[in-house]
Amino acid sequence: MLRGCLAWLLVLFATPVLAREPVLFDWFEYRGKDAVFEQPVPEGHYRNPVLAGFHPDPSITRAGDRFYLVNSSFAFFPGIPVFESTDLVHWRQIGNVIDRPSQLDFDGLGMSRGVFAPAIEYHDGTFYVVNTAVDSGGNFIVTATDPAGPWSDPAWLPTVDGIDPSLFFDDDGKVYLLNNGPPEGEPRYEGHRAIWMQAFDIAKLQPVGPRRVLVDGGVDPSTNPIWIEGPHIYKRDGWYYLNCAEGGTGPQHSQVILRSREAWGPYTPYDGNPILTQRDLPADRAHPITNAGHADLVEAPDGSWWATFLASRNYGGVHYNTGRETFLLPVAWKDGWPTILEHGLEIPYVAPGPTFLSRTASQAPSTGNFTWRDEFDAPELGRAWMFVRVPKQAWADPASHPGRLAIEPLAEGLDTLRNPAFLARRQQHIAFEASTALQVPVEAGTDAGIAAFQNETHWYFLGVRRVAAPIGETGGESNAEGEGGHIELFLEKSSHEGRQVVATRTLPAVDALQLKIEGDGGDYAFGFDAGQGWQWFAQGQDGTLLSTDVAGGFIGATLGPHARFVPDK
Repeated sequence: MLRGCLAWLLVLFATPVLAREPVLFDWFEYRGKDAVFEQPVPEGHYRNPVLAGFHPDPSITRAGDRFYLVNSSFAFFPGIPVFESTDLVHWRQIGNVIDRPSQLDFDGLGMSRGVFAPAIEYHDGTFYVVNTAVDSGGNFIVTATDPAGPWSDPAWLPTVDGIDPSLFFDDDGKVYLLNNGPPEGEPRYEGHRAIWMQAFDIAKLQPVGPRRVLVDGGVDPSTNPIWIEGPHIYKRDGWYYLNCAEGGTGPQHSQVILRSREAWGPYTPYDGNPILTQRDLPADRAHPITNAGHADLVEAPDGSWWATFLASRNYGGVHYNTGRETFLLPVAWKDGWPTILEHGLEIPYVAPGPTFLSRTASQAPSTGNFTWRDEFDAPELGRAWMFVRVPKQAWADPASHPGRLAIEPLAEGLDTLRNPAFLARRQQHIAFEASTALQVPVEAGTDAGIAAFQNETHWYFLGVRRVAAPIGETGGESNAEGEGGHIELFLEKSSHEGRQVVATRTLPAVDALQLKIEGDGGDYAFGFDAGQGWQWFAQGQDGTLLSTDVAGGFIGATLGPHARFVPDK
């Protein structure tokens, strides 16, 4: 089986031809060095987050002795990563739900549109994922008998509006579809939503019968609660438990629980709600974890219950470049109610694991400090790489130059609403280093290098091009006069202030060089090695423009190689 996400390209393009001279990348390396991850992990414990970096909206199910988890991927492709674990702690990506261009198309969408909040369930030998393709089709369901894929094409649910659908399989054979939708009548305030439920024909993959509101507004309507969403139902000891997120996906995020003796309700909220939040903690605490919510619960084979949920690791009070990550905590049942974390307690970075925790496996490269390196020595791309939207041509070629990745430069830059020639790997640490080695482009008009990308309006690009220019250095546009072979280094950024050239520098021509990006919170630095050892090119750059709170949306920063073709250069 092809291990990489490029398998579909080999089928779609039987005889791929590079229209322009490709840029060859020798390797790409990522190294994380967060201080909080230096804390030792005692025997029988695990490290949070279990999936560091941009892995939001986790949903989990169990099939036998194995657990399967999916995350939102928004406008990245392949979409909806699927992870497998035997102990809830050590996760391995085995595939993607959206891995064929025929399934969805994200052209024209901002990076925080696309696939939101998937929910996975397993029943009678079949895996189901229900999801919302925001601005690209609406709600849909896909199925697979093997969670690694292939997954079916979407079966669309045109009568279901809103977001965050999930399935509940009752023990009497009935199936229900839940989701977040507008309330009945006019909303009373901004963020007023409702949780709806409808019977579902699992054979036809379509809802049937009337829809009904289970929760209007939230657990305490008198407080005008906002954004009740992410619903899941579980059945235990004759009770139906309705588990929802509330408060929005920012600092006021929380998880609430309600229960009923009947699937259709009425549902009574728990007096101890919320069962998970970090909004009541001091803002100046060390190494804060914020935004906690959007939890899904699962029962393990030993009868213990666990919760996966999203949260963010902040710096500077409000910034988080690593996006919303996947965390794990045990669920305690008290007087017939599940609780994830008592009020006032911080989410732990290190916690006791399940009784069935593997004692030999490492959590890297899912979390902790580690070095990850791709030598581009396999014929397909590895699963860590993502595309920005769906490629329409085979511009990434890991097979034709063994030990190198060939990227065809495209006219699309990082600011496009289509697909640029950029491979994205998640930034998983607040403090990190990312580097690459590449052959300097030989074709006029080609720029290539390494990018730090949050979305189409917020990014950095450290690149190189061949020019005829005198050796020198400027803080803005390069002087292109003169003759002879030279290369020009440049650093561009894009933010709310628009696209800018931060710095340029011309150097004697070389055939190859290395480029790197280092980040520590909001302090980013950019360096190069043209054969004389590492040198800084631009330090003290504002990395907060890559944080979710500044860039907007719901995703985290990514890093990777990029090439573009600019005809007028």
